[in-house]
Amino acid sequence: MGKKFDTEVKLSREMSLMDVTLIGVGAMIGAGIFVLTGIAAGVAGPGLLLAFLLNGFVALLTAMSYAELGSCYHDAGGGYLWVKEGLPKWNGFLSGWMSWFAHAVACSLYALGFGAYFEHLLRAFGVEMPHWGFLSPDKIQAGTVALIFAYINFKGASETGKIGNLVTISKIAILGVFAAFGLEIILHQGGWLTSFTPFLPKGWSGVVKAMGLTFIAFQGFEVISQCSEEVKNPRKNIPKAIFLSLLIVIPIYLIIAFVAMGAIHPAGMTSWEYLAMYKEVALVEISKTFFYGGGVMLLFGGLISTISALNATIYSSSRVAFAMGRDRNFPTFFSNVHPKNFTPHWAILFSVVIVVVMAVSLPIEDVASAADIMFLLLFLQVNIALISLRKKRPDLDRGFTVPLFPWLTSIGIVMIVCLAAYMMTYSPIAWIITVVWVVLGLIAYKSYASKREVVHIQKVQALERLEKKEYKILVCLSKAEHIRGLSNVAMAIARKNNAEIIFLNVIEVKEGVPLKAGLGDVSSMQPLLNEAENYVESFGIEARTILDVSYRVSQGIVETAEEESCNFIILGRQKRPGFMHRLFSSVIDTVIQKSPCEVAVLHGNWPERKIGNILIPYDSSIHTRLAAEIAPGFMEFFSAEAQVAKIFEPDVIPAERQKAIHEMQEMLKSTALKAKLTTLDDKDVLESMVDLSKKADLMIMGGRTGDFLELFLGKSLAQEITEESFCPVLWVKEYQEVIPFWSALLTNSAAEKGELS
Repeated sequence: MGKKFDTEVKLSREMSLMDVTLIGVGAMIGAGIFVLTGIAAGVAGPGLLLAFLLNGFVALLTAMSYAELGSCYHDAGGGYLWVKEGLPKWNGFLSGWMSWFAHAVACSLYALGFGAYFEHLLRAFGVEMPHWGFLSPDKIQAGTVALIFAYINFKGASETGKIGNLVTISKIAILGVFAAFGLEIILHQGGWLTSFTPFLPKGWSGVVKAMGLTFIAFQGFEVISQCSEEVKNPRKNIPKAIFLSLLIVIPIYLIIAFVAMGAIHPAGMTSWEYLAMYKEVALVEISKTFFYGGGVMLLFGGLISTISALNATIYSSSRVAFAMGRDRNFPTFFSNVHPKNFTPHWAILFSVVIVVVMAVSLPIEDVASAADIMFLLLFLQVNIALISLRKKRPDLDRGFTVPLFPWLTSIGIVMIVCLAAYMMTYSPIAWIITVVWVVLGLIAYKSYASKREVVHIQKVQALERLEKKEYKILVCLSKAEHIRGLSNVAMAIARKNNAEIIFLNVIEVKEGVPLKAGLGDVSSMQPLLNEAENYVESFGIEARTILDVSYRVSQGIVETAEEESCNFIILGRQKRPGFMHRLFSSVIDTVIQKSPCEVAVLHGNWPERKIGNILIPYDSSIHTRLAAEIAPGFMEFFSAEAQVAKIFEPDVIPAERQKAIHEMQEMLKSTALKAKLTTLDDKDVLESMVDLSKKADLMIMGGRTGDFLELFLGKSLAQEITEESFCPVLWVKEYQEVIPFWSALLTNSAAEKGELS
């Protein structure tokens, strides 16, 4: 019974300190310096230097929070996971919801920057791209490059890291050449002070607006925390990488801004007005005056810089969605990992959809502002979560602690709030987008995520009980003739796992009638439970009884299983149920599937003869594996032998046959099941399996799964075998979350179940 209910997906640790530092640098040196420098200069004038410096200070305060939390939480998801633990549940979901969107919108900004630079390059070669309706050439190219790098991320983290490192080193070298030539011009020509006079032509208002506009250029350190699950020694390397990335980037920003405004003296206008005129490609125009080929070099630098930032933020955006899928805040398929590339392919796909939609529908200034506001609000929640976790989790192994706590953190919170609020004066549409996305997130949490999260938490708690060896089996009784069979099944499982058995009888009361009315039937049901308890205790196994009064039998079973923290539910069903019995029992099964525990359903009456031979029909589902896991307990309790049987159709290819046989052998080995393997060839699988049941005393098989209509209306091969077999049949079902039909189509869940159908 060591099998997990749902295998947790982990990401391998491949990244070194240099790898993860360069990912952060790559995310920061991109749109901020190449695309937004010209735009921001038009907003703040020479005060852009002050805007960059103050943004670096604000980023440093929040980076300290990320460094502390990143050093003690080493799972993919970063700020989303910290807020989730430190603040109320809805904050956790909302932070992940906003982080996912913020990274996706940042990708849109970088894609638009690439489109602007690439279109500039094409024009230099005399190539004019056509307009497709409302789509300009730069927007078409932005969407295309986003799709390309989504595919690169889909191919795998190691490939992403190699490309990202090369691109980041290349663009730093290009910026170094640009800065060197610009500084040489400033030193030789002199008079550079005139370019910075007046220093604040737009006043402090312009500085604050420029801070809000360019803050996205400093959020790359946040990307580092998203990589925590893939970094070697994250306790030390995450804080180091965060501070190293800022230490590299902030001086580069200041130097480039200083050179851009100090090395040029355009006629009839100030240097910052010249930058504002050329907007996204301002650095390219300036570099043309530095040296021959400077424009081409900066154009190339802008292309690879926007690509680098795009690459890093697509990566982090998909990892946030992956983490939320794993926690069941998003549909389960978000947490699926591609079987070949080992990357969260569905998370990547949905992230790139947001990237493309934002890139083609909004101006670049509004895209940048929307991403800025989202990141500011996310950083706000992370800082508050740090304060909360210091109190709630003093036991955490922190590789770094924020100094002067909580004063520095509080200063960061105040500055973030002021900066976000002031962005309303620059881009109202960005705040409208933010509010709409937040409202949609709250609706999604209330209607979907909050309910799914409860189920996931129950499952995790069930796993924890297994690890603590706290095992409970709930046996649902309604008739005296079921006592012997269900008790024997429970005892075989309980003896192997040192478990407690709980017998339950649910007294159903009609809707509208007070539940107290059911208390009158308690005395009539008590003898049934006493008989079952005495029978089990005669074998030396602990047992107790519960009578539950409920408006629905199914509700009473599920609620009792949850309240008692049960690991297994056992109930009985007729082999050939009539219409009403099928209706009744199918409802029970469907509801029980939502419970985070395993289920066994005994079909037919327990035989009078000794259980000497157990038959296990084989397929590749997790339910059959559960059958193999519990079978040794039955063999030991009843001193029985077991046989695992597989029926092949005659036209099956040899490779598939060998694969199935190998899987059977591996299952026996991993579950410690000492059973005989039997393979037969027959077109009629049903007839062959029924023939084998003639020599068996009990059949244990993986049961059907599905929603109510599938169980009630359909009849699978598993059900036909059950009805025709010559021995009682025990269906066992491993816990599975019920996946909606549309989600199942995406994840191919039916194929993964490998059911007998």
